[in-house]
Amino acid sequence: MIVVGKGNAALCAALAARDNGARVTMLEAAPEEESGGNSRFAGGMMRFAFSTVEDLKLLTDISDDEVKNTDWDSNTTDEFYDDLYRITSFRTDPRLSEIMITKSLEAMVWLRRQGVRFVPNYRAASAVVYGRRRFFGRMPIEVAGGGPGLVQYLDHAAVKKGIEIFYETRAVSLIYDGEQVLGVTAKSHGKPVEFRAPAVILACGGFEANPEWRTRYLGPGWELAKVRGTRFNMGDGLKMALDIGACPYGNWSGRHATSWERYAPEFGDLALDHACHRHSYPLSLMINADGKRFVDEGADFYGYTYAKYGEKVFKQPELFAWQVFDAKVRDLLRPEYHGKTATRVTATTLEELATKLEGVNPEGFLKTVREFNAAVRRDVPFNPAIKDGKCTVGIEPPKSNWANPLDTPPFEAYHTTCGITFTFGGLRIEPETAQVLDVNMHPIPGLYTAGEMVGGLFYFNYPLGSGLVAGTVFGRIAGAAAAAAARAACARHA
Repeated sequence: MIVVGKGNAALCAALAARDNGARVTMLEAAPEEESGGNSRFAGGMMRFAFSTVEDLKLLTDISDDEVKNTDWDSNTTDEFYDDLYRITSFRTDPRLSEIMITKSLEAMVWLRRQGVRFVPNYRAASAVVYGRRRFFGRMPIEVAGGGPGLVQYLDHAAVKKGIEIFYETRAVSLIYDGEQVLGVTAKSHGKPVEFRAPAVILACGGFEANPEWRTRYLGPGWELAKVRGTRFNMGDGLKMALDIGACPYGNWSGRHATSWERYAPEFGDLALDHACHRHSYPLSLMINADGKRFVDEGADFYGYTYAKYGEKVFKQPELFAWQVFDAKVRDLLRPEYHGKTATRVTATTLEELATKLEGVNPEGFLKTVREFNAAVRRDVPFNPAIKDGKCTVGIEPPKSNWANPLDTPPFEAYHTTCGITFTFGGLRIEPETAQVLDVNMHPIPGLYTAGEMVGGLFYFNYPLGSGLVAGTVFGRIAGAAAAAAARAACARHA
């Protein structure tokens, strides 16, 4: 059988198929050094259902002292449901989301059996408050080595299990006789080639790297967005499936888009790691070219707002914003803010800072800060580990949490734009098998999908860490189902 793609979902599908007795060939558009899809650019945080620290011990070693001195949070199935439905305005597909959530811990344990290492997410999802470490955002575990580490672990497992991988081989179309998918036509190192198989799994991402499709589906201007991840996700898998009558599904005008370094490269650069991320904005004032705030920076932990706030930045004049901080929160900023790639300005007074914010109306900025400082509640203590209710009163937009007056020098500001991560539109599948459905809602024999290409899970927004877990869950399902179909086809022709 054939798997198109080589990110997390594709590798999970290939490994699951191999474990179910199938001989597996993977087709990867990228050269080996750039392979891994968007998964290589992920932070490695994974959102899954768990109740207590005992569930977490299934994934990583946690000492007795760590258990005793840390609040590990929880993400029960009910909490996971509540977050996902709230974040997607209750549009997430009930069957897809049920499978993703209820099988998420099982999928994490399976990843560990494949050789993936997990560690506590101390860096990005915890804080020490009053001498005790507390996790927040229901994200206490991440992959050791982040997205690159995840791909490396799964690569190693694939090699050990004898999975064949063709690099620089971009799938072009499905071989389809009107009833059954029989393989894939591709270009390998510039030459046409056919790969025949009784089952094909498409797991080669959305269309986020395709400026023409972004403009067509997301709207005018989106061709100008920076691409956070791989340059190879051009929507090929979606086109191939739609060309034979697959049913489109989900939020085709929706996307995961975050605050991103203003002068980042056009596409993701693996050498930069996470240097272009700008996720500490809940502690900031986000300022546009008019010198005004335009979002509630403290509406929630960043993991619940970051995927939609990039779009808010993109809609501002000249497509940028500045994140402004003072000395009170500097030590809480994520490490990438202090890296060499950050476009940063500093000042000892707000008046000096106003002159350094490139493209910003200085009078508008100073007026915004004066009004914000006057609106901050002083009777509520600041606590970055919880939604502390330290808010503003009487201004629009409000700041609902972590609203500190901007009054303690030195001041710092970081120039940001929008970075698009992945697109939400995809294909309609049968959730229990990940088999692609046609426009009449009938399964297409021999065709399965996983990863970003599954439509119907995410709408308008996205809870941090869900994509890798969804890719693992539906990758496993697709691999097992496709392997069973391939065995049945071989038996029929024996």
